[in-house]
Amino acid sequence: MKTFIQEHHQQACLETIKTLIAYPSYLREEPKNPTPFGQDIQAVLEETLSICKNLGMKTYLDPKGYYGYADYGGSKESLAILCHLDVVPPGDLNLWATDPFEGVVKNGALYGRGSQDDKGPAMAALYAFKAVVDSGAKFNKRIRFIFGTDEETLWRCLDRYNEMEEKSTMGFAPDAEFPLTYAEKGLLQVKLHGSGDDRLSLDCGEALNVVPGSANYQGFLTNNLIKELQLLGFDYTMNQNTLSVKGKSVHSKDAPEGINAIARLAAALAPHTKNKAIAFINAMLKEEANGQSLFGTIQDEDSGKLTVNLATLKIDPKETVIGLDLRIPVTADKEQLVNVLTKTANKYDLVYEEFDYLSSLYVPKDSRLVTTLLDVYREKTGDLSDPLVSGGATFARTMDNCVAFGAVFPDSEVTFHMPNEKMALDDIYRSMDIYAEAIYRLACQ
Repeated sequence: MKTFIQEHHQQACLETIKTLIAYPSYLREEPKNPTPFGQDIQAVLEETLSICKNLGMKTYLDPKGYYGYADYGGSKESLAILCHLDVVPPGDLNLWATDPFEGVVKNGALYGRGSQDDKGPAMAALYAFKAVVDSGAKFNKRIRFIFGTDEETLWRCLDRYNEMEEKSTMGFAPDAEFPLTYAEKGLLQVKLHGSGDDRLSLDCGEALNVVPGSANYQGFLTNNLIKELQLLGFDYTMNQNTLSVKGKSVHSKDAPEGINAIARLAAALAPHTKNKAIAFINAMLKEEANGQSLFGTIQDEDSGKLTVNLATLKIDPKETVIGLDLRIPVTADKEQLVNVLTKTANKYDLVYEEFDYLSSLYVPKDSRLVTTLLDVYREKTGDLSDPLVSGGATFARTMDNCVAFGAVFPDSEVTFHMPNEKMALDDIYRSMDIYAEAIYRLACQ
């Protein structure tokens, strides 16, 4: 099969990814105009639009700085390619072998924060498009690259885009896995608020999208908790006055594969406290990553079971806050789940607050979009794997008739959000080849 990609496209793509990696584009300040998510994010957005303009595209920068896009062609029908330029913080710099904000090629891979999520895949798609243009192909759909700036937090960028801009005919987000993801569970993050407690102080969990791998306790119940943990067979450590219950940290979408340290700490605390939040956790959440005691069995054929992650727990004299992350099957009724959770929480004097919600994604497997992308991937790789369902969330769910498409291959090492994030050069070039053919078939034939 022919390829649109030439060596000069590969090299230009690689150098552009390095340029974008050099911007430490993670959220470090409260939203404000004219740079709602910080100057570094604004700068990388402007740099990316400048690159697109130099490639012959017409660009637009949202006056408030939430998003930008680059168009090619004038057709009313459009193919959107949804990318994001923000990244997660680098974390502990001592764990990095290279500067996280310097794109470094070594051992056949490009290292740097954003190399795999999502600056690398975004530029692979952009230069794949450029290769199709350079081939002389005639486009019957307008191409629109949409660049978001708030994907790693609350998606306010795409919320504003959808308020202000037109809907595309179809699209894909190069921010997930091959072959493609046609269904994504709904994402509901909530906080349950209760009164404070003068006798119990806890601050456990790091983020709503992470199963807590440890939960610490300091206080007069330490000896009792040690006995309970031993009876329950739960792992723990003591470091001076801190008792640390051990679990296994994984992404919330994979909650059944983790071990929830907060749930284990609550199980040990329950016999020794009258705290209603602990009672709620121990009776209704437990270590059940599918929410069985709270909701019963919630699942469907397309997207599997509901997942519920007890992500955070804060108790002090002023307040109690429980943080939950739910990944909802595509056919499940979100409002019914909220009703059950609200009523049950109220019985324990806890008040429901919706923190964030993203509706599910579902594009039929027999649609032109899915069949075309799947055919391209299979023809290019020989991999006949079925399309995927995910508990994760990509920008694809923000638009109709849009799916997540690469750029992580089944044999790729997944390093996004980790120290020493990298993308293999071969993955960059393979994905460019796939994206070019996909763009050609969807926008030129």
